[in-house]
Amino acid sequence: MSTIDEVTAAAYRVPTECPEGDGTLAWESTTMVVVTVSAAGVMGTGWTYAPAAAAAFVTEALAGTLKGADPDGIPAIFAALTRQVRNAGRPGVAGYAVSAVDVALWDLKARLIGVPLTRLWGMAREEVPLYGSGGFTTYDDAATVGQLTHWVHEQGIGRVKIKIGESYGSRPDRDLHRVALARRTIGQDAELYVDANGGYTAKQAVRVAERMREQDVTWFEEPVSSDDLAGLRLVRERCDADVAAGEYGCDPGYFTRMCQARAVDCLQIDATRCGGYSGWFAAAAVADGHHLEVSAHCAPNLHLPVAAATAGLRHVEWFHDHQRIEAELFDGAADPSGGLARPHTDAPGHGLTLRTAEASRYRVA
Repeated sequence: MSTIDEVTAAAYRVPTECPEGDGTLAWESTTMVVVTVSAAGVMGTGWTYAPAAAAAFVTEALAGTLKGADPDGIPAIFAALTRQVRNAGRPGVAGYAVSAVDVALWDLKARLIGVPLTRLWGMAREEVPLYGSGGFTTYDDAATVGQLTHWVHEQGIGRVKIKIGESYGSRPDRDLHRVALARRTIGQDAELYVDANGGYTAKQAVRVAERMREQDVTWFEEPVSSDDLAGLRLVRERCDADVAAGEYGCDPGYFTRMCQARAVDCLQIDATRCGGYSGWFAAAAVADGHHLEVSAHCAPNLHLPVAAATAGLRHVEWFHDHQRIEAELFDGAADPSGGLARPHTDAPGHGLTLRTAEASRYRVA
């Protein structure tokens, strides 16, 4: 029996092409934390998008639990990691760290037996539907048009999402202007989604939703904070547009309550935050028990294999920041042309390999 003999973690901070922002946050760089777990000369890789402190947390708090463990026993390791982070809290930095480790463990297990993850889990579909996601509130009209044109008219992606709720909902007129601009740019045949990142109050979100009807917006994500279940329910009851859950941490009780409240139309799951692939399957099972579809949040290439293994999938978010980083720093990144992406079926694990030399110039921890 092989055992885990090495654990590493590194953080890479990649500048954005220009300042980016959404309804409640602005940023000029994105940090990716990469974890490797090795056994019998084989290495598995996982990653998350999190503060650089998550890398230190892996090496200082989690590596001791991992070393000497059987890489086939992922459920036992996951339970041990969960116990280890009890006092640090499963959401936040600790949750990001556990998520990256879990992805690395599944990648390692598949590579040790020489199969792709899609073979290890089984596939529900060969191709995964996706949507282009970006349209930041900091973009001027030209940048917005350029990005949407590239996705819809050059790459053939038939679903796109832009950010609204600018400055905590203080500029609704500009939000509505940008929604109308997006519709004119993509035409009537493409689906238009929006994401307020919790920037509105509930009644404000209802008013904005009413104004967006004429632009045929069919997905209104996090119109209010995803912690505000009563607000989500109000928006859902008052609007015909779908309301997504938005992003959340890895507290299973949270998304169980959200399902029970029926405040959402579709649950977003983020494997880089909710406990990796193990957390994904747990959340997807809860959603399935409530007859809800799931949508992958960000980190598109990481999500492709697990999305392909999930019967109740709606789509994967092809988030601009993350797909740009993954395409630059990993061999094996997928092609989104046509609005569908294929997970690797011809390489072991998730099929991606970090380009260490290229990534080194961004390393911060």
